[in-house]
Amino acid sequence: MPLMQLHRTQGDYGFTAADSGGNKLNIDIPAEQGGNSKGFRPMQLLVAGLGGCSAVDVVSILKKQKQQIADFSIDIDGEREKGKEPSLWEEIQITFQLSGEVEPAKAHRAVELSMNKYCSVAETLRLAGATIKWKVVVNGVEVKL
Repeated sequence: MPLMQLHRTQGDYGFTAADSGGNKLNIDIPAEQGGNSKGFRPMQLLVAGLGGCSAVDVVSILKKQKQQIADFSIDIDGEREKGKEPSLWEEIQITFQLSGEVEPAKAHRAVELSMNKYCSVAETLRLAGATIKWKVVVNGVEVKL
């Protein structure tokens, strides 16, 4: 099987993507654009990939430092270019929220390493012209270093 395979499954624009391991996700476009709104839009997948890429980096780094993560979530927002085709991501804002026995400075450093060194998706988006801004919140308090 190829690395990724898409098959149209619903209407004109609804596809199911499957990877070589059998994992699946739905892709579609909004109803106002002719789709059925039954899946991720393609540009949403890019920022979901950014979140997933960085999340695994951060967890890996903090586990090596013996930090005890009780909960971890990432909020991502962004703006795309206006009036252009293609319309690329222009600015992306990410909030990393962790709770547990996590030292704030270590959490901040883990995110910094992910965003600036390890996350291939972040670098891909930067090379396409996106500005990525991020902040870290540990146990409800924003980390300021």
